[in-house]
Amino acid sequence: MTTPRPVTQADYDRVRELHAQGMSRNEIGRTIGRSGRTISRLAQELGLSFERSGATAKATEARKADAATRRARIEEQALASAERLLKQMWKPALVFNFGGRENDYNSTTLEEPPFSDKRAIATSVQALMQTALKIAEHDRADAATSGVDEWLKHMTEDGDDE
Repeated sequence: MTTPRPVTQADYDRVRELHAQGMSRNEIGRTIGRSGRTISRLAQELGLSFERSGATAKATEARKADAATRRARIEEQALASAERLLKQMWKPALVFNFGGRENDYNSTTLEEPPFSDKRAIATSVQALMQTALKIAEHDRADAATSGVDEWLKHMTEDGDDE
């Protein structure tokens, strides 16, 4: 078993410096070659804390807001795509094939797509609509939950007003 090397003033100074840069306990430990336990002890002696709950909460809220924005954009794109596909069901459609011994290309334009193509379009529209609806349901449920959370927070706070 190896005897741990003594903690020096340089270790204290380095912990203070790296902590000020926002490094985590484990990052500091790896940087200066000390265990997390030693870094925690040194930080406590220096009056430093690795508590990041406020910053974590803000970062989590920012991430949630970004995700909600992306979901709204995807929901809008899904609905727009569904509309474009629906219009294709009633427009003239080019049908073609390659075939024969010479691998000939043949095509014709029909007044509207064949039934099998309409079924494929309808299936795609259905998938896009379900995607948009699930996103909307998710965001409504998320909004309802945050409303309940706010009410519960309000109900459990100590009432200084009363």
